[in-house]
Amino acid sequence: MSMFTTDSVIGVIGAGTMGAGIAQVAAKAGHPVLLFDAAEGAAERGRKNIGKGLQKLVSRGKMTAEDVDALVGRIQVITSLDEMAPAALVVEAIVERLDVKQSVFGQLEEICSEQTVLATNTSSISVTAIGSTLKRPQNLVGMHFFNPAPIMKLVEVISGLDTKPEIADAIFQLSASWGKKPVHAKSTPGFIVNRVARPFYAEGFRIFQEGGADNVTIDAVIREAGGFRMGPFELTDLIGHDVNYAVTSSVFAAYYNDQRFLPSLIQLELVNAGHFGRKTGKGFYDYSEGAEKPAPQTAPEAAKPNSVTIEGDLGVAEPLVAQFEAAGITVNRTEGDGRIQVGDATLMLTNGQFTTVRAAEISNRNLIHFDLALDYAEAGRIALAPADKADAKAVEQATGLFQAAGKAVSIIDDIPGMIIMRTVAMLANEGFDAVNQQVCNEEAVDIAMQGGVNYPRGPIAWANGVGLARILNVLRNLGASYGEDRYRPSPLLLRKVAGGRQA
Repeated sequence: MSMFTTDSVIGVIGAGTMGAGIAQVAAKAGHPVLLFDAAEGAAERGRKNIGKGLQKLVSRGKMTAEDVDALVGRIQVITSLDEMAPAALVVEAIVERLDVKQSVFGQLEEICSEQTVLATNTSSISVTAIGSTLKRPQNLVGMHFFNPAPIMKLVEVISGLDTKPEIADAIFQLSASWGKKPVHAKSTPGFIVNRVARPFYAEGFRIFQEGGADNVTIDAVIREAGGFRMGPFELTDLIGHDVNYAVTSSVFAAYYNDQRFLPSLIQLELVNAGHFGRKTGKGFYDYSEGAEKPAPQTAPEAAKPNSVTIEGDLGVAEPLVAQFEAAGITVNRTEGDGRIQVGDATLMLTNGQFTTVRAAEISNRNLIHFDLALDYAEAGRIALAPADKADAKAVEQATGLFQAAGKAVSIIDDIPGMIIMRTVAMLANEGFDAVNQQVCNEEAVDIAMQGGVNYPRGPIAWANGVGLARILNVLRNLGASYGEDRYRPSPLLLRKVAGGRQA
């Protein structure tokens, strides 16, 4: 039998965007909701804002006015914490300060029954630390929603050291009954999403810092070839660089300065300048009135080749063959190591090396690396990285081939792992490491990254699709190229590849 029913009273502390959103979710599921905010009038404003937001759904025919009235009617504004006494569950969504959270939960322990479950919506503070001053830390659990709470599906259910498993399970079941996609995780820095997501920003920033490509092109490749809704520069401009840099710095410090979480000096410069992104009118992009968004670097139109030779199996890039054929290009197939030969150009999927280094190893000056894509059949753009000594003619021939397949081509500088490949490899590696450290399971990583930050595919599933041996090779080559611990493969990834799991 579930610990909660629709008759269970749900308390919410904090009536800002997140708190009001959580109250709306609980009320929509049929629960009586008690909404409290320490700021005078804030809870009532939060309740009214819920009603205003839902009116938009009425105007679009998604809800009736009666449904809205009933939902809002289930939310009772209270003016004192003492009125939280009937709550079976109290969710806290207040300021990210350990002392404040401990104080509020300490008061609730005196007000509510011994069976009341206390949940924190913290995104960064240890659930174990919050519970350390409580009389009943076993009743405390993390219930981390993502903004906006009524829309985003993910709820990270975080167990502190003292959280009773049945409490975490009850919150998991409750979240699922609210239409959410819950995942279990242990209380560790960044939980799942804020930990695993770090490379999405970090690798983009590093490519930019090293002159691999400009921010506009990186964002375009990530969106149009990677399938992400936004690139790292657009997304951090939206989040706010003050917030994003603070989270990265917090995770970096919490993991004892592990280089994998190293903050970006480029982002620090923006923070120092007060260029926080959209909210200040300037970040990586200019948001002032009339400002034009610059275009990504796109190669001019090149001639379509008559024929192409595919040597061996292209693996994850195999869908390109059908596209070449559909464009009227004669495709010849021979044995080989997975390369595309068009005119003077030799094309290979990036393996994490500099193209120039690989070109020297295989004695082919006209080697050009192409980047990973979520789906080569659907990708609207492809990135190419020629070796330093590649002929301009070879680059033009490679460009014409991909343009004939319907893709915009961005020629980027020779940088290890290019854009999408190194990003996906690092995201998957961090996901595997979270699993290896018993934070969560593999399924939770993929659910969390898709449900919490809208990734087009879970990073572990994506790595399986590319081939774990290839991902491991990319990481090893990145490590060799940079000589940094940052790219060390997760022990779990090593183990899976050694065990023969290729996909």
